[in-house]
Amino acid sequence: MGSPPTHALKQETQTIPIVFVGVADPIGSGFVTSLARPGGNITGFLLFEASITGKWLALLKEIAPKLMRAALVINPKTAPYYEFYFGPAQIAASSLDIELVLAPIAEVPDDIERAFDAFARVPNTGLLLPPDTNTTAHLDLIIALAARHRLPAVYSDSFFVRAGGLICYGTDRSDQFRRAAAYVDRILRGAMAADLPVQVPTRYETVVNIKTANALGLTIPPALLVAADEIIE
Repeated sequence: MGSPPTHALKQETQTIPIVFVGVADPIGSGFVTSLARPGGNITGFLLFEASITGKWLALLKEIAPKLMRAALVINPKTAPYYEFYFGPAQIAASSLDIELVLAPIAEVPDDIERAFDAFARVPNTGLLLPPDTNTTAHLDLIIALAARHRLPAVYSDSFFVRAGGLICYGTDRSDQFRRAAAYVDRILRGAMAADLPVQVPTRYETVVNIKTANALGLTIPPALLVAADEIIE
């Protein structure tokens, strides 16, 4: 699961089939030649399509209508594929009249706090948190800082919201693993990884934390609550 383990396995073998789950940019990472024809010994399941950033920004604007600025929070070292998200996010932000900025953070908690302090000084700012092992490792701190600075945030994984984050729109990870098992079965029966296309997500989930919304002084639109897969009260 994820880009770093897939990269490590790729260094070890060019022949043993590898099936990944939750990789952000398999072409940019050099794992496959194309999504339709991977071409080597690696195939699997894309974590997100890059266009998902438009959905994240639209959710931010829906929850916080006064939003004028969004910060994409990422550690370039632990998520070197961040441009996969940042480029499409810039296009979506322009259509929503939102200024999009890159908010790089480091692994050190003090540096994360300083980064949050910096971009929280601008009013009507929200946060986008794409998948990143660094933000996951500092989950509690990031959620606490978002609450302290009253920053609405859209997360890519539901466990952030269950831990106190505001809202998540992301892929159903369990569904991806079930689909990956079918690929493993096909390979064990003789299929070649090179011929199995990289699959895009087919199931998504929206999780909303009402308690966090109330603490931030935000009202979740009724239509969004109806569409949510899980509501945490």
